[in-house]
Amino acid sequence: MEKILEFFLQNREAIFIVILSIFLGIEVISHVPAILHTPLMSGANAIHGVVIIGAIIVLGHADTTGSKIIGFIAVILGTLNVVGGFVVTDRMLEMFKKKK
Repeated sequence: MEKILEFFLQNREAIFIVILSIFLGIEVISHVPAILHTPLMSGANAIHGVVIIGAIIVLGHADTTGSKIIGFIAVILGTLNVVGGFVVTDRMLEMFKKKK
């Protein structure tokens, strides 16, 4: 318990910034109109594609088994996020097509 408390005391500024970022992100996302959802999702998919490439590069330089496992999980989760984003974007675009 002392180690956890010491960690929080040493990194309180970073933890504070992360908490503020979470609240700011929720506030921004909740006010995005539906018409902007598709372009924003496409941009997020592009960013996550870069994140996946970075995770693969870092995974290639990993030395320990633990870091390889964490890197592999990062690549899998990033890939799932990109694929899910494309699926959601495709469904949103289907809503705007005229029915035959």
